[in-house]
Amino acid sequence: MPEVRTARVTVIPAKKDRLPIAALGGEEKKRLRVAAYARVSTNNEEQLTSYEAQVDYYTRYIQAKEEWEFVEVYTDEGISATNTKKRDGFNRMVADALAGKIDFIITKSISRFARNTVDTLTTVRKLKEKGIEVFFEKENIRTLDGKGELLITIMSSLAQEESRSISENVTWGQRKRFADGKVSLPYGRFLGYQKGPNGLPEINEQEAQTVKLIFRLFLYGKSPSAIATYLTGEGIPTPGGKTKWRAKVVESILTNEKYKGDARLQKKFTVDFLTKKQKVNEGEVPQYYVENIHPAIIPPEVFDLVQYEYKRRKADGHWTSSIHPFSGKIFCGNCGGQYGSKIWDSNTEYRRLVWQCNDKYKGSRCHTPHLTEYEIKAAFLLAFNSVLNDKAEIMAAYDEVMEALTDTSDFNSEREQLQSEADVVMVPFLLLFCRAKFY
Repeated sequence: MPEVRTARVTVIPAKKDRLPIAALGGEEKKRLRVAAYARVSTNNEEQLTSYEAQVDYYTRYIQAKEEWEFVEVYTDEGISATNTKKRDGFNRMVADALAGKIDFIITKSISRFARNTVDTLTTVRKLKEKGIEVFFEKENIRTLDGKGELLITIMSSLAQEESRSISENVTWGQRKRFADGKVSLPYGRFLGYQKGPNGLPEINEQEAQTVKLIFRLFLYGKSPSAIATYLTGEGIPTPGGKTKWRAKVVESILTNEKYKGDARLQKKFTVDFLTKKQKVNEGEVPQYYVENIHPAIIPPEVFDLVQYEYKRRKADGHWTSSIHPFSGKIFCGNCGGQYGSKIWDSNTEYRRLVWQCNDKYKGSRCHTPHLTEYEIKAAFLLAFNSVLNDKAEIMAAYDEVMEALTDTSDFNSEREQLQSEADVVMVPFLLLFCRAKFY
């Protein structure tokens, strides 16, 4: 029978001062290349003080260690931690670490690192694969520790829920402000208004002139793109302070009810608190319409007229440009398309301006002939003179229409009848009241 041999196992204890894998090279300890990460989420004075303190603290702390080599304090100022995509300092730090420039990263807490569990774990695992350790001071967690990932998952989830709670509280507060009719404007990107001494919007007279000009040009027949070209040519700055205007910016001004002193609140809402993605409110959450909340730049009747004209042009697909007096005013008798001006033989001595149907070469093709500038003007004069000849008849018809529209005799008669009925009903109540008071 073979002899049974008992294996003997000797435990070799781990070193107490364990260093990241990247720090172990041969028989000698090499100096750890250490970086720190600091972030604050707002730009207010109190947070900026905290931000400067973090940078100063980590710089001194790392440089004080002889066994450490100071790399850099990577920073993000005034940026939320719920997503790492827009955090340039954070992303640069991770890239440098993965490129082999950093061995060890120190940060204040998991919530400073990221409030998004997925981003936190993904980043930590990427660094861990390269032997790069992250140390979270507040939680006393080292990512290369066996318990590190479990603790990070738990702490990150708590931080993410904290972020959700804050987001929900902010959303509730914002909607409460909306329900109370309180309006705040992005003054730095909103033309025509500035924040007054009492915190309410007041008219910026210089910018208001530009707003009035835009509305006036639109009513004169110019399209949003033509208005944008004109404003750019005149060197008038955009709401954001840029030099080049775009048609969409002009359209947003023309359709913004705030210019008539009203405000429609919660036009957009945040879909996901992590991505901060916003969506146009199509009835998913309540909207609030507040009237006469601040001084109007555009009279309400003018604003409403512009909205009617805007919707009409958009429905027709005809954005009148007014490059020419007849632009947008001539329509094809065959297909209903709009006639537009064209330059023929532009680079020759036979250059001339003609008008033809804009739908001439679309679909089944329109076969109406082109018109010359002379023919257009002759037709206009003929029509205008015919109106002048019938001026008396037209004015008489106009007076009849206005008289009919402004005739309130029927309303006056109905009002008098209702008043009479109200008087009859009120007499018994007045008598009862007088008797009760007397006794």
